[in-house]
Amino acid sequence: MSEINLLKSLPKTKRNVQARAEAKDPKVIHIAKQFSELFFDGPRKYGYGGYYYDGRWIPVAKDIIEHFNLKPGDRVLDVGCAKGFLVKDLMKVCPGLEAFGLDISEYALKHCEPEIIGRLHQGTADQLPFPDNSFEAVISINTIHNYKREGVITALKEIQRVSKGKGYVQVDSYHTPGQKQLLEEWVLTAEFHDYPQEWIKLFKEAGYTGDYYWTILE
Repeated sequence: MSEINLLKSLPKTKRNVQARAEAKDPKVIHIAKQFSELFFDGPRKYGYGGYYYDGRWIPVAKDIIEHFNLKPGDRVLDVGCAKGFLVKDLMKVCPGLEAFGLDISEYALKHCEPEIIGRLHQGTADQLPFPDNSFEAVISINTIHNYKREGVITALKEIQRVSKGKGYVQVDSYHTPGQKQLLEEWVLTAEFHDYPQEWIKLFKEAGYTGDYYWTILE
């Protein structure tokens, strides 16, 4: 289990935290947690503000393949895959790689990239519909923190179960009280977040042996 940033090549997202905080209310949060059209492709106050493929995940896919030494024929799963951009790019970077995705959002799966139709499953991270040890590696980026603490532990156990112990999770975190406040003003769907040292304790409690990193707003 080690801390490693496999998303270092992603361009920085522009966030207007003040506008998000001002727009946030129980109705907006409820809509965001439906993970439907408004979350992905509606106004920014509900989520992404438009989630489209632009190739930005290609260098991330390269880093993931190198980190896990993935090769054609290996099976890899993206938990919380949304429209499947990373799944597409994993297969593009490593032809023959058996990449799959899982997401709770019917809308996202119905609007996936054409190349990966049939590779995405609808489901939840706390009950993965796959046999034990069925993937060479499992990736989950900014997804499991959408559960409360007990659900996070269950999701980590599920990732551990299907991944042969080789996983990568990235979750909401912060190093300072100021970063914590910024995150709380921004997030719509996260149910659990904590300081890195507390996350690491939780990983150990869950028996998770994969790698990890943090999404920190600055």
